[in-house]
Amino acid sequence: MLKAVIFDFNGVIINDEEIHQELINEILLGENLRPDPLEYQELCLGRSDRACLLDILSRRGRMVSDDYLDSLIEGKTIAYRQRIESLDELPIYPELKDFLTHLQQHNLKIGLVTGALASEAKFILEKAEILNKFEVIVGGDEIARSKPDPDGYLLAVERFNQLDSSLQLKPENCLVIEDTPAGIEAAKRAKMQVVGIANTYPYHFMQRLSNWAIDYFSDLELDRVEKLLTS
Repeated sequence: MLKAVIFDFNGVIINDEEIHQELINEILLGENLRPDPLEYQELCLGRSDRACLLDILSRRGRMVSDDYLDSLIEGKTIAYRQRIESLDELPIYPELKDFLTHLQQHNLKIGLVTGALASEAKFILEKAEILNKFEVIVGGDEIARSKPDPDGYLLAVERFNQLDSSLQLKPENCLVIEDTPAGIEAAKRAKMQVVGIANTYPYHFMQRLSNWAIDYFSDLELDRVEKLLTS
């Protein structure tokens, strides 16, 4: 039985991957390293800033302390907020607000699991006036291992059950919406069904990796998903 829908954040809620890539590139240039788009795609998409930067720096032969890594991430967070504040319009994906309302009409719980800092995600959701739609938010700074590990999704299930013990939510009661291979793998390893939305990768690529593939939120037939999950 479908009880909860859990969203990824960057590339699913907000179209901000280009901003993140630019900020990671700025960090690398500050470290006297040349940015590599393919490396960013491999090591950063769908993953936390900490995992992304640690893997890139390690690959380039740079060993950094936790404190130094913290300072890089803090600087990126400040720069990200400044970029967002400077935009004329918040790049939230079309149809999102209507889709969230649609989920509520189906009496489904709504959650978020992201590699971004929890405070960063909440900042955007509040700015978009949809923070109150999400009962559970798990940020990349709240888990030890980034996607593709399933920790974030499993923690989300725990938090839903802490909020409402009568819910008795299990991973198989959850539907995840993701846009990257790392995120899809994390959800599958958590034993959840996954919808791949073609915001970051092509539809046919999402189709190969996920249980369902969509171009837009309106393409997702909840009734059909619910029937398949209960069959």
